[in-house]
Amino acid sequence: DRVDTMPLGSGAMAGVTYPIDRETTADDLGFRRISRNSMDAIADRDFVLDSMFSLTMIQMHLSRLAEEMVVWSSGEFRFVEISDAFATGSSIMPQKKNPDVAELARGKSGRVFGRFSGMLSMMKGLPLTYNSDMQEDKEALFEIVDTVFAVLTVMQGMVTSMRFNRDRLAEAAIGGFSLATDAADLLAKQGVPFREAHEVIGSLVKICIDRGVTFSDLTDADWTALHPVFANEKPPLTAMESINARDIPGGTAARQVRGAIDHARTELSEASAWLATEQTRRDRVMSRDSTGPGGE
Repeated sequence: DRVDTMPLGSGAMAGVTYPIDRETTADDLGFRRISRNSMDAIADRDFVLDSMFSLTMIQMHLSRLAEEMVVWSSGEFRFVEISDAFATGSSIMPQKKNPDVAELARGKSGRVFGRFSGMLSMMKGLPLTYNSDMQEDKEALFEIVDTVFAVLTVMQGMVTSMRFNRDRLAEAAIGGFSLATDAADLLAKQGVPFREAHEVIGSLVKICIDRGVTFSDLTDADWTALHPVFANEKPPLTAMESINARDIPGGTAARQVRGAIDHARTELSEASAWLATEQTRRDRVMSRDSTGPGGE
């Protein structure tokens, strides 16, 4: 919508002296509006920078996702297994699978960021109106488009084909006494000042470390001895209990995640419908132009 503006009629700088009908021309070509300032229309490359910025943001988030996959697929984490179609064997370690696609997707970020930064640098010192420096916008924009679309394509294939090690994820989710906050929260919700709850649970963690156990190994007597609140209610002792306790919009509870997925699908559907409508409008204009006067 932002670039659906026709600059024709701006001339080389400040409009033209001929009595042209810009509105009719815009309608004939399928534009929704005309540019309102001829000097700005000639000097402006914001529409290029907007597109490059959006693609750069997409690439940045793809790179972060790729980094997660590189770390999660490592021997130390073993959270996911990347399909052989998107990985290669190590040149020296027969047992190792390299997450090549994720690493290359991450590496492409430098190329994309560099192009965007270069375009900003090129535009920052230009006076009004047109300057030949602006010829540099084409190569930079086209390369970013090609790069990001390629990364999107391979990342989609990698993500949809990888397998998650659920047992390992569940084990790691409660490692390092990550459920300690839930225990402190339970005390706080029962009226215990959080600073006191913090100290109580800190003592609990120390007891578990000294015994070589976790929260789930403690007996009812152990919990009651720690604090009277725990005689009647225990804090979450599994990852799923902890996750589902965060049942607010934006939280991790299964109900909230399902709602977020539904919301994302709705937004995607609406965007797809908008694109389809725009494509139909574009096709109608192209068809009208091809038939000439007396056509559609």
